[in-house]
Amino acid sequence: MTKPVRVELFIIGNEILIGGIQDTNTNWLCKQIHNLGGHVTRATMLRDTEEVIATELQAALTREPQVIITSGGLGPTADDLTLAAVARGVGVVTELHVQARQMVKERYDELAEQGVLSQGGLNPPREKMAWLPKGAIPLHNSNGTAPGVLLQAGNSTIISLPGVPSELKTIFSSSLQPFLRKTFSGGTSAMRTIAVECNDESLMEPVLSRVTNEHPHIYIKSLATTIGISREIDITLTAVGSKQTTLDGTLEAALCDLQSGLTSLGFRHREKQR
Repeated sequence: MTKPVRVELFIIGNEILIGGIQDTNTNWLCKQIHNLGGHVTRATMLRDTEEVIATELQAALTREPQVIITSGGLGPTADDLTLAAVARGVGVVTELHVQARQMVKERYDELAEQGVLSQGGLNPPREKMAWLPKGAIPLHNSNGTAPGVLLQAGNSTIISLPGVPSELKTIFSSSLQPFLRKTFSGGTSAMRTIAVECNDESLMEPVLSRVTNEHPHIYIKSLATTIGISREIDITLTAVGSKQTTLDGTLEAALCDLQSGLTSLGFRHREKQR
């Protein structure tokens, strides 16, 4: 089974780390990457501090994930520092990108024409969003004003997306798609879930450990709940790869082994439909 594309996430914003807003981008990105057959190896939350972001990015580059995605810090205000930090972490300068500048101008003009904003055109804070790390490519943002940014850095590709969830999802689902299709090259995922009539994980542990060891390409996880709330525990089996038929067959074998082991311990179980 081929190794999945490794991805690291950097969720950036003081407002997240003080509890001002709830981060939903991590969960959404993890789901999308898993569905593509990728593997999120770590997700890190960082404040809007250029030195900290740059240092963490440098550390990530030494681990050489194929993809690094940042979320947040692309806007027009002084505390939006992500692109400057990315440039610093990679060791390049920022420069005014002509295409990105035009993207920003056109979006502000469109929003002014629609009556959403009082004026279109550019001003220094707006133009700031078009200063990209040298060598970067802007990604069209049809749901906001700040372009996304793609930058190749050694063996890794850094993707910088806005922190506003609707904008992040729009770029990921549209202008980033050519890169994703090429990078993940038809990767996919599969999942099966069973509900077991048991409210004590420790009683199932011998079977879980054995099946996990015998099916190393399958991630098997029992999803504990608050004791006393439910008489059932769900167990999920997931796998990523490039061929759906292979994944389905591998999962089926592990699921049958797990069900047999649970039955031998006297636990009733049923498969849940997604």
